[in-house]
Amino acid sequence: MARIAFIGLGNMGKPMSANLVKAGHEVRGHDIVESKIEDAARRGVLPAASNREAAEGADFVFTMLPTGREVREVLVDVDRILDFVGDRTIVVDSSTTDLESTDYIHKAAVKHGVALVDSPVSGGMSGAEAATLTFMAGGDPAAIDRAEPLFTVMGRKLVRAGGPSAGQAVKVCNNMLLGISMVGACEALALGEAAGVDRQVLFDVMSTSTGSCWSINHNCPIPGMVPTAPANNDYQPGFTARLMLKDLSLAREAALKTGAATPLGEHARALYEKFCEERDSELDFSAVIGMLRDMRQG
Repeated sequence: MARIAFIGLGNMGKPMSANLVKAGHEVRGHDIVESKIEDAARRGVLPAASNREAAEGADFVFTMLPTGREVREVLVDVDRILDFVGDRTIVVDSSTTDLESTDYIHKAAVKHGVALVDSPVSGGMSGAEAATLTFMAGGDPAAIDRAEPLFTVMGRKLVRAGGPSAGQAVKVCNNMLLGISMVGACEALALGEAAGVDRQVLFDVMSTSTGSCWSINHNCPIPGMVPTAPANNDYQPGFTARLMLKDLSLAREAALKTGAATPLGEHARALYEKFCEERDSELDFSAVIGMLRDMRQG
């Protein structure tokens, strides 16, 4: 049994920490929102009054926070958790953040002699609840080895992405492709509808032919095709349009940092930005099909 600190008990952190408790680990959790601490406590997470209290004596410290700014503040700049933990503690950041922030916390961890793994996840809220997440881990291989039993409790797949910041880089690339493919799926379906093609025919061809992709087969943006898709539940997420905009914005930042050309990524980002400004950003990201329909000319 490990003693684990979990900092950030929101939509992802709460079920992830609860799954660690189910596996028999002692988990102390903290969040800046008191109600989230209370919700996690009902699932067996021991409440901590502060991030430092959560991390005290921990074998592992997990962070699952909204942006790189919060990660930097918790680990380095304000709470200074990296100053506080012992050299045997493994720190795992499972937030989805910008590469600059990830580089920053890795450099700080080296200075403090602390093993840090950047390991964002794929699978969304449903994957966090069902413990079917994919972890993309970047950092020291020995530290990833030590954390692997915990990854397998919270998910079903661990990808060893490479050295420091590689996990975040892989996540950014994957989610940029997801955003592009969802926009493509929505555009193609909206075009077919405008041309008078039956929805079922469109789905039957796209799901089994060369257009087949996750956005069609698992998260189809039109109702009645995939029973578990958010489209069948008034586009309740799932994965929100707001979070997709965040990830596509991170991809743009990564492209600027590296000089990579990502014109389709930028097209998708601009569409999700428009959607979030004009519509409900808390709907599933497949709901963008409605905006595309309304943009029809003539």
